[in-house]
This record gives sequence, structure tokens and C-alpha cells, in this order.
Amino acid sequence: MSFPADLPDDIDALKALLVTAEAQITAQNETLAERDGIIERKEDRIVRLEKLLADFKRALYGAKSEKGHPDQYHLALEDIETAMAVVHAEDEAVDPPKAKGASKPLKGRGVLPKHLPRIEEVLAPDVTCGCGAERHVIGEDVSERLDIVPAQFRVIVTRRPKYACRSCEAGVIQAPAKPRVIEGGMPTEATIASVIVSKYADHLPLYRQSQIYARQGVDIDRSTLAFWVGKAAHELRPVHDALLAHLKCSSKLFMDETPAPVLDPGRGKTKKGYFWALARDDRAWNGLEPPGVAFTYAPGRSGKYATEILQGFEGILQVDGYAGYNRVFDLRNNAPIQLAYCWAHARRKLYELTQNNVAPIAEEGLKQIAALYWIEVNARGKTANERLAIRQTESAPKIAIFKTWLDHARTQVSTKSPTGDALKYIAKYWDGLILFLTDGRIEMDSNAVERTIRPIALQRKNALFAGHDAGARNWAMIASLIETCKLNRVEPHSYLTGVLTAIVNGHKQKDINQLLPWNYAV
Repeated sequence: MSFPADLPDDIDALKALLVTAEAQITAQNETLAERDGIIERKEDRIVRLEKLLADFKRALYGAKSEKGHPDQYHLALEDIETAMAVVHAEDEAVDPPKAKGASKPLKGRGVLPKHLPRIEEVLAPDVTCGCGAERHVIGEDVSERLDIVPAQFRVIVTRRPKYACRSCEAGVIQAPAKPRVIEGGMPTEATIASVIVSKYADHLPLYRQSQIYARQGVDIDRSTLAFWVGKAAHELRPVHDALLAHLKCSSKLFMDETPAPVLDPGRGKTKKGYFWALARDDRAWNGLEPPGVAFTYAPGRSGKYATEILQGFEGILQVDGYAGYNRVFDLRNNAPIQLAYCWAHARRKLYELTQNNVAPIAEEGLKQIAALYWIEVNARGKTANERLAIRQTESAPKIAIFKTWLDHARTQVSTKSPTGDALKYIAKYWDGLILFLTDGRIEMDSNAVERTIRPIALQRKNALFAGHDAGARNWAMIASLIETCKLNRVEPHSYLTGVLTAIVNGHKQKDINQLLPWNYAV
């Protein structure tokens, strides 16, 4: 700033000084206006982000009526997260982050697996220095980006030359053809595995796969793909049978069932079949047996189907409160089966009473059950004996308090009221609910098997129904192998490719256990 004593006496110089000052003021006003605009846009984006965050939390943690179907709310989360990314991108476009040296990997981005092939590109500057000398390398910056090439088809051409001897008439010789799952057919075992995984793991129906192939000029009819899957299912059935037999040798299993609508051609409608899941997951107490699940299709939900599936099993069976499981006590030529019931189902009945209603009794019950689950959080990952000791010390006293509360609460309400019905359910299955206090291997709930059923439910939503009882049985069988792969962190496509290849090359039936997913992982 100039002071009066510093101003020039020349009029032209004064005018020039005024013009300069006016230009500076104008520039400052423009800068302030631009800054105000940036601040206003940022405030607008902040408001948008806050609304998106509220929507995100509602979709993730909101009431059941606000979340929609649990299998579908992920779609809402994806859209919300995408919208958030757009807002952040707008921020960066207006106010780019200041670069400080070489860019560093984003926190939480993860590390690209080492088994992926690397295609290197080198971006080198002009190595000739301005002085005429040649520059030499003193270091380098390396970055990795994930690149995806859409599914590529290739043709494996197998030539089998024929040989003959000119010196004698020993005949013509030729190397034998390699065995195939589809004799005389075009698919490799890897191709069949890809079709199976896309259908049963990625829930992509065969007609859509046919459309995808056609976009790359490979015209394969849906019926042809169905034939491939059916032939593979036939070859894989012994592996499924071995999986089911292996699980039934366990001393503790989970069991659950889920609807499986099946087309009934005679009536032009669907009938309700069921997938029965028999699962083992001993990871919570560091058990030695690998996790696994075997699905079996049955045309109904009657307990007799559970009885048939469980023939040969003896031990602890963890289930929900479905009355049909009581029939397993009638198994012949079998040791007694103990039924351990699920606290999650008991809790659910109380939880439903608290939705949109004032239910002090149910809320107190939920509070006490939550305390039991907190103890389980601390016990998870310990040995069965350690878990048992924790439960005897910490859970047993709380169970005694809960039982006193339960008996008193039942006298306060009508047995025909919703609250009375929920309390009656807990009392009815009490002995099975508290069985976890006597054995560290038992879980408080049957959530382990319910998690394995979720992909079945998603496939059911996409396919709506199975086309036939036989189709439902194939669905159950293949889903068993794929879900067991997931439980053991085995890549399903590699597994199915390896197993189908082994089978067509004459793998012996007596060694069928070698083809189970957890052995493939080894």
C-alpha cells in the first residue's frame, strides 16, 4: 500500500498507479467470487454426501422394512457407494490433491496376487543428456494396476499322426486319444467347469451364457450347455456321495432346510421341494476336520427325509426348532442323536415382538441373550475344553438367571399372546438350547449352516425354480462341491477342472476321498 507522502507528483504517473490498483482490486474480487463459488459447490457436495451416508446407513443397519430383502440390499449399497465416488471425483476435479513425490498405493487397496501373470511396460525418458553424455539408471518407480481381458476362447487342436513301417507289415500305430468328459464333443474339462461355476456359483443361467458366447462368435445352444452340465454332474456324483459320507462320520453337524421350487410339468405349476443341508464347521474351536456342506434334494419337508439323510450319523446335531427333526430320534440301528437348538431362532422370536411395539419383556430377554453372545465372542477361536471352561464360569450363571426370568415372565402373559408364544418356544426347546454349556464344540446357534444356504437362495431368485426333480438333485450336488470349495478357500473352477480331468483319466473309486475339496487344497 502506498502512503500519500510516497505518491508521485506527476499526474500521468498517478493515473497509471490508479489503473494498476483498480486492476488488482478487480482480480481480487474475481478470486474471491471464484473461491465463494468453490465453497458453495463444496457445501453442496457435503450436503449430498451426508444424505448418501444416511441412505447408506439405513440400507446397512436400518429396520427390515427399510432394508428390503437381505439378498437385494447390496445392490442399493453399490449404487450409493458409486454416487459417493462421483462426489469425491468432483471435489478432486475442482481442488486437485497436491502431488508430493511419487504416488503411493491407496490405503486398503490390497495387494495384487503374485500368481497373476505380469506384463511389464517400461516408460523411459531420453537417455542422452544435454551435455552429450548418456544417462545411467539410478533407480525406478514401480506401480501395478489390475487389468482384465474379457473371457477369451481358444481352440486346442490335437493331432495324432499315424506311423507305419516301410520295412515290414507290422501295421499302423497311433497314440491313443485322450479321454474326455464329452466323448467326441468340443469342450475341454476347463470349459465344462467354467459353465458349471458360472451357473451355480455366479448364478448365470445357461441361456445368458449362450448369449455371452455368441457375442464372441461362438454359437453354442443352451441345450448343448445343459448336456455338458448333465454329463459332468453324472461324473461328479461319486464325489458328492463321498462328501456326504465323510460328513456323517463327524461327531457334530449342523442341519437345515430351504425351499426348492420345482416345475411340475403335469400341472403347469411349480411344486415345493426342499434342499436339506448337512454341514460341518469346527473352525470356531480349532477342530481338525475341514469344513464342508452337502445338500440333498427331497420332494418335501417331512422329518422322514432328515431321517433318511442322517442314516449312519451318530452324535450332536445342531438345528432350528422345526418339529420334523424330532423324527431323527427314531433312527434304527444307530446310536442316539442329541439335538442342540439354536439361540438365534429363539432370539428372533423376541426381536420380532420389539419391532414397532413396546415389548419390555421381549427387550429384557434380548438383553440377556446379548450378554451370552458377548461371552461367545471371547470364547471363539479357543479349544473346545477352553470354551467349555469359559461357559461353565461365565455363561452358566447367566443361563440360571435367564431361566428364572423365563419362568416368571411366562406367568405374566397369556400363553396365546405373541409374547407368550415366544416364551413358550424357548421353554419347549430349553434342554437343547443349554446343551452348549456341556460341550465346547457346540455353537450357540446354527448360523454356520444358514450361511451355506444363502447362495442357494440367490440362485433360486435368479432361476425361480428347478425344471425337474432330477435337475434339483443335480443343483444340490454341484452346489455342495462349490460351497465346500468356498469354505476351504479353494478356487471352484480350478477344482472342478482338476477333478473332471482326474475322473476321465480313470481315478479309482477306492481313492475317491482324494478328490474332496479340502484334499485338493493340499
